[in-house]
Amino acid sequence: METIDLTALRNFSRRTGQPTHPELLDARPIEHVSKIEIDEEHVTIEYNEKTTRYYNVNEITKNEWIYKYNDDPEFVAAVAQVIALARKHLKELPDTIACPPGCAECCSGYEPFVTQADVRRIAEHLGMSDEAVMHEYVVARPSADGHYVGWLRKVSDDLADQCVFLMGDKSGRFYCGIYAARPGDCREFTPIGCQDVDESLSHSSKFKVGPAFQPRHKRRARNGRRN
Repeated sequence: METIDLTALRNFSRRTGQPTHPELLDARPIEHVSKIEIDEEHVTIEYNEKTTRYYNVNEITKNEWIYKYNDDPEFVAAVAQVIALARKHLKELPDTIACPPGCAECCSGYEPFVTQADVRRIAEHLGMSDEAVMHEYVVARPSADGHYVGWLRKVSDDLADQCVFLMGDKSGRFYCGIYAARPGDCREFTPIGCQDVDESLSHSSKFKVGPAFQPRHKRRARNGRRN
């Protein structure tokens, strides 16, 4: 344990009027660091977190150390090294920055939520009414704010099955049948950190995307049958 400067404590008391004594200090070592934050002036370390469990509630206590580092050349230099390290690794992106062509693992197991705007966009894309899209391709799910109206159906009742709009016959040949009109959840999905990417596929592989998804009434019309 570091030696406590009693002179500094006395000077603090004279300057602030607050009583100080070594017994008032929590001089336990910084261990079990759970969080470090750095802003333009301060370093904040949270450590020694303790959970006390009661019958129906948990009490969590922790220590916090805050230091104004921009007055300390040694700390400024240390933070500068952290920034330099961040700049060095800025472009060292993971292999999953882009999906391998035809993977579509996220189109199985995931249930992308759809909004009213998504339903409208899909309906316009397929030449259908909003009501028909909701009936055919969406599992309705009311939300408190009315924003999300449900999620896309699977080809069966199995939640791990493929999305109803997924086209292609195997991994490496899959593609979205309504890609231009896909829901916002699908548009915002990123493969970074995704554990479900088909690692057997090459990121450099290419294939020709097939025909777009056709709703049932258009498929029947194409086959010469009436709607």
